[in-house]
Amino acid sequence: MRCAVLGDPIAHSLSPVLHRAAYDALGLDGWTYDAVRVPSGGLATFLGSISGADGPDGPDGPDGTDGAGTWRGLSLTMPLKREVLDLVAARSARVDLAHAANTVVLDATGGATLDNTDLPGAAAAVRERYDGPVGAAVVLGAGATASSVGLALCDLGAREVRLLARSPERAADTVAAIEAHASRPQVSVGGLDEAPSGADVLVSTVPAAAQAPDLVDRWLGDVPVVFEVLYDPWPTPLADAAHAAGRVLVSGLDLLVHQAALQVYAFTGLPGPLPVMRLAGAAALAARTSAG
Repeated sequence: MRCAVLGDPIAHSLSPVLHRAAYDALGLDGWTYDAVRVPSGGLATFLGSISGADGPDGPDGPDGTDGAGTWRGLSLTMPLKREVLDLVAARSARVDLAHAANTVVLDATGGATLDNTDLPGAAAAVRERYDGPVGAAVVLGAGATASSVGLALCDLGAREVRLLARSPERAADTVAAIEAHASRPQVSVGGLDEAPSGADVLVSTVPAAAQAPDLVDRWLGDVPVVFEVLYDPWPTPLADAAHAAGRVLVSGLDLLVHQAALQVYAFTGLPGPLPVMRLAGAAALAARTSAG
């Protein structure tokens, strides 16, 4: 059975480490999980190439690897989480709510179903580290991950969500997604250089390179919980500042492990072994840090 994570860039992804560790722990001999670069606009071609279950070029799959085996599942990262919505009709309610999908489950006939494990994964990641109230949240960024995490915080009680984006005018999809939550939260948009106030949780989905020291200080303010969705590079400037200030820190690895465990279940029917996956991910990140 073949699985993979798709996106661009993709070489940094820890998903192969987590999924392979899970398959080994579950005794799933013969299951594979690879990282495949699929740029924006290329997802339709990739899905078409695997619709017959095996690779399109005889023994080789679309990524140049051995094509033997049946495709079972795909994990999607940027920039494909919204691109896939125009390509696959069958989907969970979470996908429609978030306007984004990070999971494609493939069946033996070549059919596909979309899901979004970022949403429940984010909620679980926050509750693992923090059991206090979540009434208001500020989210840095306004892409597909921002909508999923914003909705997760609404599930945890947030009734006010403020999005801070480099281009606020491009936040319409994310605003619409969060506003559609059953709790009907108040959603507003501001610039990325704004200083949040009154938030219980600060979420960052922006690149580490965009986290200039003056912005980090402004964003951190007195917010008690910081959720940094990135895991590579780690720590980011915001994560460093949150740790130094003694704030509750929810990491990108926390999110990745929880959402990946749900994907393992979707692909295999077996619960993802969280402790095993977390240890494998932490070890891989530590090795990267040492190598750097």
